[in-house]
Amino acid sequence: METLEPGWEAEVRRLATERDAVILAHNYMLPEIQDIADHVGDSLALSRIAARASQREIIFCGVHFMAETAKLLAPQKRVIIPDAAAGCSLADTIDADQLRAWKGEHPGAVVVAYVNTTAAVKAETDICCTSSNAVDVVASIPADREVLFLPDQFLGAHVKRETGRENMHIWMGECHVHAGINGGHLKETIEADPDADVFVHPECGCATSALYLVGAGVVPRERVKILSTGGMLDAARETKAKRVLVATEIGMLHQLTLANPAAEFAPVNPRASCKYMKMITPAKLLNALRFGEVEVEIEPEMASRARSAVERMIEIGNPSIGGE
Repeated sequence: METLEPGWEAEVRRLATERDAVILAHNYMLPEIQDIADHVGDSLALSRIAARASQREIIFCGVHFMAETAKLLAPQKRVIIPDAAAGCSLADTIDADQLRAWKGEHPGAVVVAYVNTTAAVKAETDICCTSSNAVDVVASIPADREVLFLPDQFLGAHVKRETGRENMHIWMGECHVHAGINGGHLKETIEADPDADVFVHPECGCATSALYLVGAGVVPRERVKILSTGGMLDAARETKAKRVLVATEIGMLHQLTLANPAAEFAPVNPRASCKYMKMITPAKLLNALRFGEVEVEIEPEMASRARSAVERMIEIGNPSIGGE
């Protein structure tokens, strides 16, 4: 456990003011990082905040693809990530060369990429999506066009189930943390706590199991909600349940508790912690503010193509209710 520097919060605020920087933190960050940030949310909502921010620098406390997305939407600003090694197991399941090869097997297909992808992959994409608007994005594509959906197989399965689309091909990628929240964990926690509400992220390996348990009558349909992280926050504010079972990365529990202190939010799998999301610590945040490192840069031509895929998504629907 990192020993916190005395007065670190005040030093963070002083340095941020001195640098003219805004601090953004993802919902899965360490609680102390979330608490010191100017804004907390999902990656796309934070990127849109970055684009509107008056400050000249963005300190992005998240994983690398998120900082890249902020740079795409705020190209005129300096974007700094406190630890450039903070990666993403889901984004790593496909690279630009693999996507180009896949496109070659399906000429004319429309490529839909989850925002949890690198800028290089976004540059090979027709349109991006978030977990909250993925169904709307795919539904907007003409029915006679093939769709290549990447990289998350569980989100892809959810979209295919919701749209009924048969000409949709799904990349077999996964987030190692969400994939580890399986149907067995979900069934055990629901059976042990039958009166609880259940929030399930569509990236989870248990999303299909949640619908099966509803169909089998194990849990009432109105208690189970498949939601993005932003959708979970909205649902947390509205729930009347005393206890909510949450199937996503455990960092989300901090924001849910802040949104509704009257409810108890419990993880479906308490081991569902992403080591990459926990790499940014108070010490690394202080170093980023002191030394202005590490700056995120994207080659201009790649950035232009990747930005277009994100902007097309925004034109289809408002993703502000939740990203990943």
